[in-house]
Parts: sequence; C-alpha cells; structure tokens
Amino acid sequence: MDKYYSYTDFLKAVGQYQHANESEKLLNDIYLDLFLNRIQRMQRIEELKHLIDTALDEKDENSFYKYAKELNELQEESMK
Repeated sequence: MDKYYSYTDFLKAVGQYQHANESEKLLNDIYLDLFLNRIQRMQRIEELKHLIDTALDEKDENSFYKYAKELNELQEESMK
C-alpha cells in the first residue's frame, strides 16, 4: 500500500536532477503520496470500525474476526 521513501533515496534522486524545480516536484510528489495514503488508511479504519459494530449487532462472529484482524493490521502498520 505505502511506498517507502527515505531521506537518502531523496538525496540520490535530487542529485540526478539538474534543476531545483524538478527536485521540488519530486518532494511534492512524495508528500502528496504519503498524505493520500494516510487519508486512505484513516478512511478504511473508520469503515472497519463501522463494519465491526454491524457484525457485533448481527452476532456475526466470522465477520467480526475478519474485520478486527484487518483493523489490527492497519493500526500496527500505521505505528511503524
């Protein structure tokens, strides 16, 4: 889901470009990608919470465990 960006990778990429505008564009693309991934993850977390509540209301044990597992994985991933 998430791309991995490191400071050293950014510096290598900056060194490949001749102009500062291209480096700024690359940095903006990285920040935009990180921002959109975070928003997408947050929306999925909220959706999973709703699905878990619905599964509990309907006493659907299989769905509850499925959604709870995905929620835990997303939350652990966001802690890294």
